[in-house]
Amino acid sequence: MSSELPGSNTGFPASPPPHSPADASGPTDAATPVVGAFYDRFPYPGDALQDGPPPGYNWRWCVDSAWAFAFGGLPPRDGSGQRAWRILDAGCGTGVSTDYLCHLNPGSRVLAVDISPGTLAVAEERTRRSGAAGRVRELRIACRSLLDLNDEGEFDYINSVGVLHHLDRPEDGLQSLARRLAPTGLLHLFLYADAGRWEIRRTQRALALLRAGTGAEGLRLGRQLLGSLPSENRLRRHHEERWALDTAADANFADMYLHPQETSYDLERLFAFIASGGLQFAGFSNPEVWDPARLLQGELLERAQALPLREQWALVENLDPAISHFEFFLTPAPQRQEPLAEASDEALLASGGERNRCIWGWPGTSMLGPDLQPLDLEDGDLELLKALEAAPADTALIALPLPMENAERARRARRLIRDRVLLRLATTCRAA
Repeated sequence: MSSELPGSNTGFPASPPPHSPADASGPTDAATPVVGAFYDRFPYPGDALQDGPPPGYNWRWCVDSAWAFAFGGLPPRDGSGQRAWRILDAGCGTGVSTDYLCHLNPGSRVLAVDISPGTLAVAEERTRRSGAAGRVRELRIACRSLLDLNDEGEFDYINSVGVLHHLDRPEDGLQSLARRLAPTGLLHLFLYADAGRWEIRRTQRALALLRAGTGAEGLRLGRQLLGSLPSENRLRRHHEERWALDTAADANFADMYLHPQETSYDLERLFAFIASGGLQFAGFSNPEVWDPARLLQGELLERAQALPLREQWALVENLDPAISHFEFFLTPAPQRQEPLAEASDEALLASGGERNRCIWGWPGTSMLGPDLQPLDLEDGDLELLKALEAAPADTALIALPLPMENAERARRARRLIRDRVLLRLATTCRAA
């Protein structure tokens, strides 16, 4: 991993004023006009606007947390005591992700783009009311295609959630984002999975056969269809049990059942898609879903865990047809991070660390972790974290003023890193 500070350049390159897809001089996807018009009708996601910061956190949008997860450690901070990440929100919609990216990454530079002026109007209002621009060095929201960003330089972190599968040629979108990714950058993607959308696809096709359309009439007929099918009907039951809350907002219902353009994948096609962009898989951002221990036990689990990782994931894919999406990180080059279990106590204690901001209940021994899972810390864990917070930046764990033996420090640090409460620094830290 490069020791170059993220955001150490002078900021975003100069760029033209925001423009609409219709007058863009750069390339556009064949689906852009119809998809842009669809989202003008149904600005997505339909999350309510509110004053003040967004609720809670999503560690995948906290670049420190995502970076430590994918690379195994954090780069040092800049002279201001922050990490001025260069962040691209590619396909920002109504700005829900943009809002979190600003609030969870103070001091960064954020560019948010989308092809729908209607959704961007909501994004601008959302970020204005939340005070997002005041959290970062620069926030720009522009009506641009993610295929048309050659004048924007490179980014340390690119977020593109639920976007590429709406292109006519998703591979073009991936390759465009790959060109914008810094050599040590991280790309977070979310793409539809075949199996978990079985019922959704059939509902979509039924509405198409009924000539429902992709506007207000389609919305009315779609809700009527799912509300009037026999109660034991699989499509109705699946919707009511799994998606009714998620699609309460009209925009969310339309995005699921009326969208005019989408693609989905299985694992084999997913990895072929990743290879088409010349990128490297750096891990699922919901790793617990792909753990065979979630589904198996005893001898079957032992057999599963003896398989190569790709085969373990294929096994999970076949055993759990409810998986409706893939969410994952990509990097330009293979990652060579040292597994935590293989790091010596000496190497671990020579590094520093930072408390993950994406936890709830600090300071205390009972908290919620990055995935909102319950975590119970021991008093010694809390003492180590407090000492780390009070010490100068980049202080090595071994140098913390604690009445704690090195073996105990290393044991507690390992557990805190494993639970992602403690984010390890990737560089050697000062000893005093």
